[in-house]
This record gives sequence, structure tokens and C-alpha cells, in this order.
Amino acid sequence: MSLDDSITAAIGAHGLWKGRLRAAIESGTDDMRTDIVRDDHQYDFGKWLHGADIDAQIRRSQHYGTCVELHRRFHIAAAGVVSLVIAGKKQEASKALGTDQEFSRVSLDLTKAMLAWKAA
Repeated sequence: MSLDDSITAAIGAHGLWKGRLRAAIESGTDDMRTDIVRDDHQYDFGKWLHGADIDAQIRRSQHYGTCVELHRRFHIAAAGVVSLVIAGKKQEASKALGTDQEFSRVSLDLTKAMLAWKAA
């Protein structure tokens, strides 16, 4: 898969996280584990981002470094929402997805960074 294709797939996958978290909040349950969600190496984009398919020159780029850091922060924020769901704190979990909250801010920043990387 090309760099552009991988980034496009990642943007789509990260867009689905908010829906997945909303569904977990509404149902009050989810099969996600906080420790797995927090680990930014677990899902397809993280495996690609940290895997051997990206050459050293790309890894040295500012775009790569920015995306790695924002991706890490995204997973920490998502894990925070999952932990609230698991604790039965539906209102707090729902609030955590608000536009003025860390999850939404870092999600938007990550999407912008991936689009900038793709355009570069």
C-alpha cells in the first residue's frame, strides 16, 4: 500500500472511532480493553506507522513525527473514554467526546496532520 493510501485509510479509520465510542456509551458496554486502546501500536494504522514499511527518510520527516505523537495522544484520549464507559460513567464519557475536549481536539489535529503529510 502506498503512503497516500495508508494515510487515507488511517483518516477513515480514525473517523470511525468517534462512532464506535458513541455506540459504546449508548449501550454502556464495549468489548474494547483500555490497555489495548491506549497502545497506539495495536490497530492497523499504528502497526503501519511503527512497522518496517516506512523507510528511514520518511521517519525523519516532521510530518511523520507529528503524526506519531498525535496518534499516541489520540489513543490515550480514546482509552480515557473507554475507561469511563467501563466504569459506567455514561455522562462523563459522552462529555469527553465534546468538541472542546481532548479526544475531539487531538482527533482533529491528527486528521489535519495526516492530510498535510499526504499533501507534502
